[in-house]
Amino acid sequence: MNIQDYKGVFVFAQQVDNVLSGIALELVGKGKDLAKDLNTEVTAVLVGSDVKGLADELAEYGADKVIVVDDPELKEYRTEPYAHALASVINEFKPEIFLVGATAIGRDLGPRVSARIHTGLTADCTQLDIGDFPINPVPGKEQLHNQLLMTRPAFGGNTIATIACPDFRPQMATVRPGVMQKAPREAGKKAVVVEFNPGFTPNDKYVEILEVVKAVSDVADIMDAKILVSGGRGVGSPENFKILEDLAEVLGGTVSCSRAVVDAGWKPKDLQVGQTGKTVRPNVYFAIGISGAIQHVAGMEESDIIVAINKDETAPIFEVADYGIVGDLNKIVPALTERLKAELAAK
Repeated sequence: MNIQDYKGVFVFAQQVDNVLSGIALELVGKGKDLAKDLNTEVTAVLVGSDVKGLADELAEYGADKVIVVDDPELKEYRTEPYAHALASVINEFKPEIFLVGATAIGRDLGPRVSARIHTGLTADCTQLDIGDFPINPVPGKEQLHNQLLMTRPAFGGNTIATIACPDFRPQMATVRPGVMQKAPREAGKKAVVVEFNPGFTPNDKYVEILEVVKAVSDVADIMDAKILVSGGRGVGSPENFKILEDLAEVLGGTVSCSRAVVDAGWKPKDLQVGQTGKTVRPNVYFAIGISGAIQHVAGMEESDIIVAINKDETAPIFEVADYGIVGDLNKIVPALTERLKAELAAK
């Protein structure tokens, strides 16, 4: 492998039912930043059937080029044809960096593609940078420049690891949704569109989809919320979440929770914030009865304002909170709700 032949930052632009997933636009935004550091371009790889029309949206969010792999075999996501599509794109266009969203699709697709093209993959990244590797010079070892430094929680979230892939290309990473930010949309911006089809011949690895059943959920997506009122084990019981729901209603916010609450069966997984849940960045995040374990903090530390309410004054959550209240949440939260109601009624 001649590493010098590999140029550019590529991102997998995931779409479902011809609608771009939010992570696709987040990766284009981050890819743009990385490409700027490397003095190169960001390319979105759009895979599906009749999806060419989505290229303009990717361009408006920062893509310089869009490679479209369009084929009827790609209408629904299936591992084999999608892996073949991405591996073929990589072999043909030789990107230096390839990013995939750590979604259900991305977590299935990324490892298969990396194995197929014989490169490494760092999963569930929370930070990506261009820099030197090793980060700190090691006597007798060459320090390589312009490497992709991929940061992710390790050992159950108890430490943070920064990983590089200096000897193989592309440097591949899956990135958690909600961690990166979309670039501002530039209406009317266009990208170079390249149509590429490596050919698809169904074989015994092609799964046959008999039926697609779409579940309808009335649970709000906490990743879109501007105000989150989040509860932990300290709330005490599923019934006691009513006081959090009252506060959220007054603020026009959404209730979320920690892993302990989900494990106890009090709230559904869709509402979980943290390393094994969702990464959120609301304007205001209330952490109520949440101790602040590193696994939870990893999913909400980018919130604009963090308000912590906990009876334990030594709880780690106070280390990341902008405002902290030590006391009984059963008294504090209802009092706060009533005060806010009064303030809003007076306006």
